[in-house]
Amino acid sequence: MKQYDIDVVIAVHSASRPIRRAVASVLDGVNAGVRAIVVAHNIDVGEIRDQLGVFADHTGVMLLDLVDGIHSPAGPMNRGLDAATAPYVALLGSDDEFAPGALDSWLGIARETGASTVLARIDRQSAGPDPLPPTRRGRTRDLDAVKDRLAYRSAPLGLISREHFGELRFTPGLGSGEDLEFTAALWFTGSHIAYDRAAPGYYVHEDGEDRVTSAGRSVAEDFAFVNAIMGSDWFPRLNRSQRRALGVKTLRIHLFDAILIRLHSAEGLVAHREALDAVIGQVEEFAPGTTALLSRVDRAIIAAMRAPEVDEAHILALLSARWGRSPDALLPRNPFIAFHRQAPYRTLRATVA
Repeated sequence: MKQYDIDVVIAVHSASRPIRRAVASVLDGVNAGVRAIVVAHNIDVGEIRDQLGVFADHTGVMLLDLVDGIHSPAGPMNRGLDAATAPYVALLGSDDEFAPGALDSWLGIARETGASTVLARIDRQSAGPDPLPPTRRGRTRDLDAVKDRLAYRSAPLGLISREHFGELRFTPGLGSGEDLEFTAALWFTGSHIAYDRAAPGYYVHEDGEDRVTSAGRSVAEDFAFVNAIMGSDWFPRLNRSQRRALGVKTLRIHLFDAILIRLHSAEGLVAHREALDAVIGQVEEFAPGTTALLSRVDRAIIAAMRAPEVDEAHILALLSARWGRSPDALLPRNPFIAFHRQAPYRTLRATVA
């Protein structure tokens, strides 16, 4: 059996997805030995075979199926990871593609540095280069989960060493955040992590109309990933700084996104604020001092959410001010921690593509 350098796992749940484009970006013009492992999820595998066209019988394509009736990408991704045999794996959405030269560049860096993971540059169809994670300025080698704020990269896009993470899998049973325990393990237990910041990368298309993870969920479902992370075997070994780095990102990104979503829900924010407040308490429990590192604007949003009379228009205005350059957006309440690595000023200053 042919030995490959990289196995690329692609989960596809609809015949409308441009799977042929995705597979072409894996196999065309690549010098490394690469195989595309395509997993047809809850759909007739014959339909996906038809969509593959000229790649249906390609020796570099393994076509698998999974029927589990579960509306989550965790199952098919894990099915593909179970089938992988190459030293390295990469993950690709069926709507997306790798830029020409990306896989060869990542593999070269991995071999040169011994990186357990090589982060991909991400380019989005409408927004351009993704500025996250907010690493130390210009840093591309030997990244640190805390110093380089790697938790802000929520998707495991790039190249992953199976020698280091051959047993790592997506969290099953979650409707959202199934990849967050996975990525947290990459950043907090990896070694010699590299970032291929300037080379061709991962291109995110936005033409998918039925992405698996778009369904509405409860707050508990949205934050079930926190329990998964806390229940992992590596989490108890995290030190205080590592826990705070993870906690700040959880609140700064996920909590305030969840607040915005509930503001626009039919029930309104009040119906969900108790559950949202419980998330804050859970994060403070595993990472004491996390809330203190939030900006004044963020703290004002939390206070407004907890107020007896919730002014949703006021909260919306505060949410729109979060990523500005005002003192309230850049500074925490306590001036003595204004220049903390996880405080807003240094984090936002490092958020550049």
